[in-house]
Amino acid sequence: MIDVAVHRLRADALLPKRAYDGDAGFDLAACEEAQLDPGERAVVPTGIAVEIPEGYAGFVQPRSGLAARHGLGIVNSPGLIDSGYRGEISVVLLNTDMRESFTVEVGMRIAQLGVAPVVSIRLVEVGELARSERGSRGFGSSAD
Repeated sequence: MIDVAVHRLRADALLPKRAYDGDAGFDLAACEEAQLDPGERAVVPTGIAVEIPEGYAGFVQPRSGLAARHGLGIVNSPGLIDSGYRGEISVVLLNTDMRESFTVEVGMRIAQLGVAPVVSIRLVEVGELARSERGSRGFGSSAD
């Protein structure tokens, strides 16, 4: 288990917490109200900052209940939090419902924060890549 420092940037900000023991993600709550009409997006602050340890990354991901019930997603999902970032976590929400508006209320759980180890790599330029069975066939190339 690793410790991840969390800092409240606003007195009314809710600290991230797990809904159930053993959950992988911590719920992130809105710190400001936002109105999203059909097809609109909004950047919603959480009022918190985290200190992701070196060798790890944070990932802001959608909540499945909001997606299923209201069509609410995250534009840049998953949002990446690098270990050196110390600013406020904000969530870029998108209302994909084409008929209904959605109101984000202060304190509403709007996303999840996950933390995972990352492997340190070095990119090496080469003249060509090794062959593979898939080759350069693109997205969806294995669909029947």
